[in-house]
Amino acid sequence: MNKIQQLNKLRQIRKIAKLLDTAIGIPGTKFRIGLDPILGLIPGGGDLVGAAISAYMIYLASSFGLEKSKISKMIQNIALETTVGFVPIVGDLFDAYFKANIRNLDILEQHLAQTDDLKQIKEDSLTPITSDQSLVG
Repeated sequence: MNKIQQLNKLRQIRKIAKLLDTAIGIPGTKFRIGLDPILGLIPGGGDLVGAAISAYMIYLASSFGLEKSKISKMIQNIALETTVGFVPIVGDLFDAYFKANIRNLDILEQHLAQTDDLKQIKEDSLTPITSDQSLVG
Protein backbone atom coordinates (compact mmCIF):
# COMPACT_ATOMS: atom_id res chain seq x y z
CA MET A 1 0.00 0.00 0.00
CA ASN A 2 1.51 3.35 -1.02
CA LYS A 3 1.44 6.58 1.00
CA ILE A 4 -1.61 8.01 -0.83
CA GLN A 5 -3.62 4.84 -0.19
CA GLN A 6 -2.55 4.89 3.47
CA LEU A 7 -3.57 8.52 3.86
CA ASN A 8 -6.95 7.87 2.22
CA LYS A 9 -7.56 4.87 4.47
CA LEU A 10 -6.52 6.86 7.56
CA ARG A 11 -8.85 9.69 6.52
CA GLN A 12 -11.71 7.19 6.18
CA ILE A 13 -10.98 5.72 9.64
CA ARG A 14 -10.93 9.22 11.17
CA LYS A 15 -14.29 10.05 9.56
CA ILE A 16 -15.87 6.87 10.92
CA ALA A 17 -14.50 7.45 14.43
CA LYS A 18 -15.64 11.06 14.52
CA LEU A 19 -19.07 10.22 13.06
CA LEU A 20 -19.67 7.54 15.69
CA ASP A 21 -18.19 9.34 18.70
CA THR A 22 -17.95 13.14 18.28
CA ALA A 23 -20.13 14.29 15.36
CA ILE A 24 -22.62 16.36 17.36
CA GLY A 25 -21.77 19.11 19.81
CA ILE A 26 -23.99 19.59 22.85
CA PRO A 27 -24.98 23.28 22.90
CA GLY A 28 -23.59 25.25 25.83
CA THR A 29 -20.92 22.62 26.58
CA LYS A 30 -17.69 21.34 25.08
CA PHE A 31 -19.07 17.78 25.18
CA ARG A 32 -19.65 15.97 21.91
CA ILE A 33 -21.49 12.78 21.07
CA GLY A 34 -21.71 10.76 17.90
CA LEU A 35 -24.15 8.42 16.26
CA ASP A 36 -23.07 5.47 18.42
CA PRO A 37 -25.06 6.41 21.56
CA ILE A 38 -27.97 7.47 19.35
CA LEU A 39 -27.94 4.10 17.56
CA GLY A 40 -27.90 2.49 21.00
CA LEU A 41 -31.33 3.94 21.67
CA ILE A 42 -32.79 1.64 19.00
CA PRO A 43 -34.04 -1.43 20.89
CA GLY A 44 -32.68 -4.79 19.89
CA GLY A 45 -30.06 -3.94 17.32
CA GLY A 46 -28.78 -0.40 17.56
CA ASP A 47 -25.70 -1.38 19.54
CA LEU A 48 -24.97 -4.21 17.12
CA VAL A 49 -25.11 -1.83 14.15
CA GLY A 50 -22.63 0.47 15.91
CA ALA A 51 -20.40 -2.51 16.72
CA ALA A 52 -20.45 -3.65 13.09
CA ILE A 53 -19.36 -0.22 11.87
CA SER A 54 -16.66 -0.15 14.54
CA ALA A 55 -15.49 -3.63 13.48
CA TYR A 56 -15.12 -2.34 9.92
CA MET A 57 -12.95 0.47 11.26
CA ILE A 58 -10.72 -2.10 13.01
CA TYR A 59 -10.57 -4.10 9.76
CA LEU A 60 -9.31 -1.01 7.93
CA ALA A 61 -6.82 -0.22 10.71
CA SER A 62 -5.40 -3.75 10.62
CA SER A 63 -3.87 -3.05 7.19
CA PHE A 64 -1.38 -0.66 8.85
CA GLY A 65 0.60 -3.50 10.42
CA LEU A 66 -0.69 -3.16 13.97
CA GLU A 67 0.58 -5.72 16.45
CA LYS A 68 -1.92 -8.33 17.61
CA SER A 69 -1.93 -6.77 21.09
CA LYS A 70 -3.07 -3.41 19.68
CA ILE A 71 -5.78 -5.01 17.54
CA SER A 72 -6.86 -7.00 20.59
CA LYS A 73 -7.11 -3.79 22.64
CA MET A 74 -9.22 -2.22 19.90
CA ILE A 75 -11.55 -5.23 19.91
CA GLN A 76 -11.78 -5.06 23.71
CA ASN A 77 -12.78 -1.39 23.51
CA ILE A 78 -15.61 -2.18 21.09
CA ALA A 79 -16.70 -5.28 23.02
CA LEU A 80 -16.89 -3.31 26.29
CA GLU A 81 -18.82 -0.46 24.73
CA THR A 82 -21.22 -2.86 22.99
CA THR A 83 -21.79 -5.03 26.07
CA VAL A 84 -22.46 -2.10 28.39
CA GLY A 85 -24.51 -0.49 25.61
CA PHE A 86 -27.12 -3.25 25.94
CA VAL A 87 -28.13 -1.85 29.35
CA PRO A 88 -30.91 0.67 28.70
CA ILE A 89 -30.05 4.35 29.36
CA VAL A 90 -26.90 3.57 31.38
CA GLY A 91 -25.36 1.89 28.33
CA ASP A 92 -26.15 4.87 26.12
CA LEU A 93 -24.59 7.26 28.63
CA PHE A 94 -21.54 5.00 28.77
CA ASP A 95 -21.34 5.02 24.95
CA ALA A 96 -21.38 8.81 24.94
CA TYR A 97 -18.59 8.99 27.51
CA PHE A 98 -16.30 6.04 26.65
CA LYS A 99 -15.88 6.78 22.90
CA ALA A 100 -14.30 3.46 21.90
CA ASN A 101 -13.77 4.53 18.29
CA ILE A 102 -11.79 7.62 19.25
CA ARG A 103 -9.73 5.43 21.61
CA ASN A 104 -9.07 3.04 18.74
CA LEU A 105 -8.12 5.91 16.44
CA ASP A 106 -5.61 7.02 19.09
CA ILE A 107 -4.11 3.52 19.17
CA LEU A 108 -3.71 3.58 15.39
CA GLU A 109 -2.26 7.09 15.29
CA GLN A 110 0.25 6.27 18.06
CA HIS A 111 1.29 3.18 16.09
CA LEU A 112 1.75 5.23 12.93
CA ALA A 113 3.80 7.86 14.77
CA GLN A 114 6.08 5.17 16.19
CA THR A 115 6.35 3.48 12.80
CA ASP A 116 7.35 6.73 11.08
CA ASP A 117 9.93 7.43 13.79
CA LEU A 118 11.37 3.91 13.40
CA LYS A 119 11.53 4.23 9.62
CA GLN A 120 13.38 7.54 9.95
CA ILE A 121 15.84 6.04 12.44
CA LYS A 122 16.45 3.08 10.11
CA GLU A 123 16.94 5.39 7.13
CA ASP A 124 19.34 7.58 9.13
CA SER A 125 21.33 4.56 10.26
CA LEU A 126 21.75 3.42 6.64
CA THR A 127 23.02 6.81 5.46
CA PRO A 128 26.81 6.75 5.14
CA ILE A 129 28.53 9.27 7.34
CA THR A 130 30.38 10.75 4.35
CA SER A 131 27.09 11.85 2.76
CA ASP A 132 25.99 13.73 5.90
CA GLN A 133 26.48 17.38 4.88
CA SER A 134 26.15 18.61 8.46
CA LEU A 135 29.54 17.06 9.22
CA VAL A 136 31.30 18.89 6.39
CA GLY A 137 32.75 22.20 7.48
